[in-house]
This record gives sequence, structure tokens and C-alpha cells, in this order.
Amino acid sequence: MMSTVVLKRSWAQDLDTATLYQLLKLRVEVFVVEQKCAYPELDGLDLLPETRHFWLDDEGDVVAVARLSEEHNDGVKSFRIGRVCTEKAARGHGYANRLVKAAIAEAGSDTIRLSAQSYLVDMYTKLGFQVDGEEFIEDGIPHVPMRKG
Repeated sequence: MMSTVVLKRSWAQDLDTATLYQLLKLRVEVFVVEQKCAYPELDGLDLLPETRHFWLDDEGDVVAVARLSEEHNDGVKSFRIGRVCTEKAARGHGYANRLVKAAIAEAGSDTIRLSAQSYLVDMYTKLGFQVDGEEFIEDGIPHVPMRKG
């Protein structure tokens, strides 16, 4: 059967309200409700002009999301991949992988950082990331800082 899942990408300012709502709704369902974390999901980065959103659309339903934001330290631009998640019913199809690969392609040769939930370190290692610090607990969940480039 042909897959109907389409990769989409948008700059923050080009997102229509309904799509933004769907992206945020999925993130809240996974990170806040399913993982039982009360934390500020709306962190101020989603609408910054340099933020890019990636998602997989299955006939109008958002089934997976990722966010690529820019960081500037000492005049050096780098990227951060975050908010990577897949709808519970859509897991096991490599959707997160597909989104992370798209974000990596977008960042080009610039350094990319992310905070991986510890059980996902292998997935990110296969995509070229390396552990970049000690494991830490964020919102009750073990994370590992990782970087590529």
C-alpha cells in the first residue's frame, strides 16, 4: 500500500494557526499527558523567525513533529533539534528518524545539539550524534546531551 504520510516543513511565521495548533496538541499529548510531565511546553521558541517546524502529515492528521531552532553563542550559529515525538498509534514506522534526518539536512554542516531521552541515545547515535555530557534528569525523565558536528 502506498504511504500517505508526507513530510512537511515550515518557517515559524509561515505556519497557519490550525497547523500550529495540531503540532502543539501532539506535543502536549505525548510530553505532558502521556509522559506525565508538567512543564512549560510553550517555551517561547515556536514562533521565533528562525525556527523551523517539521511534521509528518497523514491525510490531514499530524502524526509526528520536530522543531529546529537556532542558537547563537559568541557569534557562532548552531542548531538545536527538539520536541521530537510521534503519535502513539503511529509509532514503529521510523517517523521520528525521518524528521530528524530532515532537520539535519536543513542544518547543513553547522553544529546541531539535542537533549535525547536516554532510551533514544542509540537512535540518535545511528544518525551521527555523539554523547556530549553527563546524563541529567529533566522533568523526571533521564536525558543525555548530544551533538553532531
